[in-house]
Amino acid sequence: MLPTPSREFQFTEQDFEKVRKLIYNYAGIALSPAKQDMVYGRLAKRLRALGLQSFNDYLQLLERGNSKEFELFTNSLTTNLTSFFREAHHFPILAEHLLAHRSAGALQVWSSASSTGEEPYSIAMAACEAFDSMRPPVKITATDLDTNVLETGRIGIYAGEEVERMGPQRVKRFFDKLADGRYQAKQELRDLITFKRLNLVEATWTIRGPFDVVFCRNVMIYFDKPTQLKILERFAPQMKPSGLLVVGHSENLYHAAQLFKLRGKTVYELV
Repeated sequence: MLPTPSREFQFTEQDFEKVRKLIYNYAGIALSPAKQDMVYGRLAKRLRALGLQSFNDYLQLLERGNSKEFELFTNSLTTNLTSFFREAHHFPILAEHLLAHRSAGALQVWSSASSTGEEPYSIAMAACEAFDSMRPPVKITATDLDTNVLETGRIGIYAGEEVERMGPQRVKRFFDKLADGRYQAKQELRDLITFKRLNLVEATWTIRGPFDVVFCRNVMIYFDKPTQLKILERFAPQMKPSGLLVVGHSENLYHAAQLFKLRGKTVYELV
């Protein structure tokens, strides 16, 4: 890509390729050539914040191993599109599975790309409704690469219109309305979830199964096939023999047929 005169900072093809290599090696995220403008827009904010004059200066800072800036670099390039009860067909399946295995004691669910928390809170609400209790026998581990979104999840405060889409019954049962019109998840709901930072492509995972259900929705689309398979190979031993793996509407696990078989719409079980 040639330097664009209208841009505040020069952003060359070489700069973009360095960004692609850095984020792939660190997080397994495969950026397509079509993402050049997106990358420029997001990282230009970091250059302004740091008072840097060029992408070359910024990339040198990252390559010198500035861990705090690398965290902010990663946060800038990860996408956090989510909502409560997104892909709603998964939650009745979750509820049915949890009830069917209640005799096993405490049930464990992992939201492996929890973003700002809407997914793990939806899991928590589904569990509460299934057991008709604000203290169901369920523990939810919520992980993400992005430290900013994890903090949002821990606090559990969301815009009024986002929460109110769930309907008055759920809002009343699971949220407290704040003075500014936003809502905060009730303490009992927050107590069901542990938020932790985790990079799915790191050599060591700081979570412990076995899990009854693993949610990994709309995450695999950011990885190439070899990276996807490596992650799936690590999911399998983290799951109970009866465990379920829930993926996104545009994802399939055909390339991991030796590990998982389709059980229902974008829901898999171990082979």
